[in-house]
Amino acid sequence: MSSLNHCIKFDLDIKEKNIVFKAYFYKMVQMKKHKIYEAELIQPACPYCGSLALLHNGHLVTNIRYLTANASLPVIIRLAKQRVKCRACDHWSMAQSELVNKYCSISNASKLKVLSALTEDRSMTSIARENNVSINTVQRVLGNCSHRFIDSYEYLPAHLAFDEFKGVDRQLHFICLDGDSHQVVQILRTRYKKTLLKYFGRFSPQARANVRTVTMDLNFYYQDIVRACFPNAQIVIDRFHMIQMLTRSFNSLRVQVMKTFDKRSRQYQLLKSPWKLYLKKFDELEKVHPRYNWHYKDCLTQAQVVTEGINTSTALENSYNLMQSFIQAVETGNTHELKSLINCQDQIGTLMHKTLLTFKHNLTAVLNGAALPYSNGCLEGFNRKIKQIERTAFGYSNFTNLLTRIRLEEDLYKEKEPNSLLMTA
Repeated sequence: MSSLNHCIKFDLDIKEKNIVFKAYFYKMVQMKKHKIYEAELIQPACPYCGSLALLHNGHLVTNIRYLTANASLPVIIRLAKQRVKCRACDHWSMAQSELVNKYCSISNASKLKVLSALTEDRSMTSIARENNVSINTVQRVLGNCSHRFIDSYEYLPAHLAFDEFKGVDRQLHFICLDGDSHQVVQILRTRYKKTLLKYFGRFSPQARANVRTVTMDLNFYYQDIVRACFPNAQIVIDRFHMIQMLTRSFNSLRVQVMKTFDKRSRQYQLLKSPWKLYLKKFDELEKVHPRYNWHYKDCLTQAQVVTEGINTSTALENSYNLMQSFIQAVETGNTHELKSLINCQDQIGTLMHKTLLTFKHNLTAVLNGAALPYSNGCLEGFNRKIKQIERTAFGYSNFTNLLTRIRLEEDLYKEKEPNSLLMTA
């Protein structure tokens, strides 16, 4: 065998013995320079009976796209496959190789490189351009991964987190994460109660009894699903959503009180321009170094601004003190203080009163949120990652493709079994 064949095989990292390279040259194909390798694929024995007595009857030439380090110089292997007839069993056959699948012109190495690129936050167009294949080829590689993600209905993690995100056609899809390992348990097309009950009803009673906590926002029917499907689970309201509801209620009251004053008055300016200070924890406000502000034309510290602003209304002051105490109680896990704050009878804003009433209706779950260490923080971070995937692709119209891309970027694909994927691509 010639040294040219060894050199080309070493350069392309091809180890198959039945492929013999004969020459290479450069050629313009569709106004683009290509590097062409000419090779022959030998059929050493009959695939039916194993006989070596073969009658050669020409070749089938196939142009195979192969991966390259230089995307501006595509590589094509012009492979001549031997067509033979067995003298022993009279069967006709054609030489096949692991380099490429039957009836395919994209090499398996290129498909693996495309699959590796799909695990990164990149668009299909850039992946296709880098690997000198069409976008449809990238989509086919992505589609052939979907069958690898098969659900098991015999196990559920002890700690779950429920939420939803906007996906295909701006619909809300349900997502469930493992609260400990932060891995995706399932993503469903819809978040309807009927769909969730049907899905979790498929799990065995032992798997559903294994669930100890379910963390969620204040979505009312999520709690009904937990009570119906998980007999031993505690409902945990996410701490972020509780504080968010309370701060939004206070902010609404601040705007309402601000509009009662004249726009040129000092009280209006104290409540309007430094609005972000009212949402921070009071302990984090600057209390030593005053700064001049041209809105209210005075030199005050951040703590003085907030104190003077909330003193403009009794309801605003009570609401602010309640919000600060609530945040501190949640951070320290003081459930007794939290319970007394929820049952507060002070004069507060209407929206904040409704928020406290909501907390009172979900008192056990709210107290669990402060006492237990579990939250939806991991789920909110994963939803942010999903938004980035959708933004990179300018949106998805196929839910299966979106789900597969999410799970690929979650590194659930195992490269130990590439052959089963490539046989279908």
